[in-house]
Amino acid sequence: MSGVLLPACAIFFSSLLALVYFLKERISLLENKMYSVMIISILFDSILVTLLQSFAYGGVTPIEKMVVPILNKIDYIFYIAFFSCLFFYTMIITIPNFKNNFKKYATPFIILNSLAILFMFFSKVQIITIDGNYSVEGSAVNLVYILCVIYTLLSIGVTLFNIKRIDKRHIPIFAMIGIMIIILIIFKINPYLIFISAALTFINYIMFFTIENPDVKMIEQLNLAKDAAEKANHAKTEFLSNMSHEIRTPLNAIVGFSECMLEAKDLSEETKGFAQDIVDASNNLLEIVNGILDISKIEANKMEIVPKEYNPREVFNSLSKLIIPRIGEKPIEYNMILSEDLPGVLKGDIAKVKQIILNILTNAAKYTDKGEITFNVNCINRMESNKCLLYISVKDTGRGIKKEDIDKLFNKFERLEADKNTTVEGTGLGLAITKSLTEMMGGRINVVSKYNEGSTFRVYLEQEIVSMEIPESSSEEIEIDYSAITGKKILIVDDSKINLKVACQILKPYNFNVVTADSGFEALSLAKEQTFDLILMDIMMPKMNGVETLRQLKEIEGFNIPVIALTADAIEGTDEKYKSAGFNDYLSKPIDRYLLNKVLNKFLGGKK
Repeated sequence: MSGVLLPACAIFFSSLLALVYFLKERISLLENKMYSVMIISILFDSILVTLLQSFAYGGVTPIEKMVVPILNKIDYIFYIAFFSCLFFYTMIITIPNFKNNFKKYATPFIILNSLAILFMFFSKVQIITIDGNYSVEGSAVNLVYILCVIYTLLSIGVTLFNIKRIDKRHIPIFAMIGIMIIILIIFKINPYLIFISAALTFINYIMFFTIENPDVKMIEQLNLAKDAAEKANHAKTEFLSNMSHEIRTPLNAIVGFSECMLEAKDLSEETKGFAQDIVDASNNLLEIVNGILDISKIEANKMEIVPKEYNPREVFNSLSKLIIPRIGEKPIEYNMILSEDLPGVLKGDIAKVKQIILNILTNAAKYTDKGEITFNVNCINRMESNKCLLYISVKDTGRGIKKEDIDKLFNKFERLEADKNTTVEGTGLGLAITKSLTEMMGGRINVVSKYNEGSTFRVYLEQEIVSMEIPESSSEEIEIDYSAITGKKILIVDDSKINLKVACQILKPYNFNVVTADSGFEALSLAKEQTFDLILMDIMMPKMNGVETLRQLKEIEGFNIPVIALTADAIEGTDEKYKSAGFNDYLSKPIDRYLLNKVLNKFLGGKK
């Protein structure tokens, strides 16, 4: 009767496992189905083995001798199902496309199992007994033994041949394969030791507590969903980047031609007013595009910190010059107060510092109708560590923020009291971007506000001190000495005819000798035949882009013409990207006259 104890225990634990597993909410996956078959197989195997061993108690009767071979053959079907499902399970988690082509790959093994079962039923099973226990032998037993060994070896082989794809899910698989090898060896040596059901139940438990727990599977699927969402977010970022480029290209024509109309002498003031409105509206659209692009880069963790040395006084003065026109004719007094001990030269991501302050100042100008706006910069200098803690505040006497709305202030696309602010332009991204940029640089931002009285935004940023001495003004003169550059030969390369027309019109006042090319191939041909003083090169051109065109230009013997990247790709860090690719400088579309003059001063010696 001792031979009944182990399979009886296996019945109890297999029933318990089946109850827990099948009552839990599960995700429908192919590997889950394989595991379900393994649980059911060992549960029925345990029942059959217990029943068969009970026959041996008191001796095997003639009727039992007839029934035992049939029951054993049924039991062997469950063994085949268990080992083949374990093999399929190993294949599913190891071979990437196995799950998608399961029927195709599994069909030969299913046919093999069917033939083995058919052959087994026509093979002999002979009962052997010793000390009250009994076992069986014969061709059917050997067939099942060989098939189980084959599936075990195949599982090992699949795992080893795909060693680079192995992950933590394979750890219990290795443990189980080791246990199965021991089971098969012991069974071959001593077929009277009835422990296979218990051992295979133990294997099922190992799988449950490591890789097949429904809760763990649920978490894995949530992680997969998270990864899919991150990929979708990445695709969204790429899409918005491309859209930014596509929007900037027509804006280049709109802004370019409008600015040319403003400079025309034969147009009425009314027409010039319309042209100015077009330029202003285009700049607003450009701000919206840049805001969407920035928030997408932040979400995709693609925004980088690029530290540069800068003169903080010059930066803060330039920001004030930008914000005063936005205040316009509103009865607002604008004040800027800079700390006397502000270092002369700091190092940090100046582009982001300017964006943070400009966003806050712009908000103050938008939502303040009268009173004052005070821009205050204080600092704490830690000379022992060469660190400067900037304490920047912007105080206004504007509309203020309700107490219950403060927490929503930095949410994306959130516009407070939208019904009252319908005349105020914006997407609701400015402060969300500001907060993200501040935290990226290790700083923090907060706001104190009283409704209908005003708000105070405070930003704390740590920057590196380069020098306490205030340098001489480094702002470049941007006016052009036209007599020094008249007749200079400029090559403009762009696949868009309208962009070529815009560039020619913008360069018209400089009295250049302008030559155009609508492809990289034409630019190469012209550069070999003519000498130019400067080349403005578009980047995104079909067949041969700007970077490849530049590379081939530099292969021309004696080529030393400055080449400026002229592109609608205006993502932060783009200038460094193109300079590292070999371009002498970078201009974004729409073309900014200020930056254009800087480039012309630098490369054509046109500075007064």
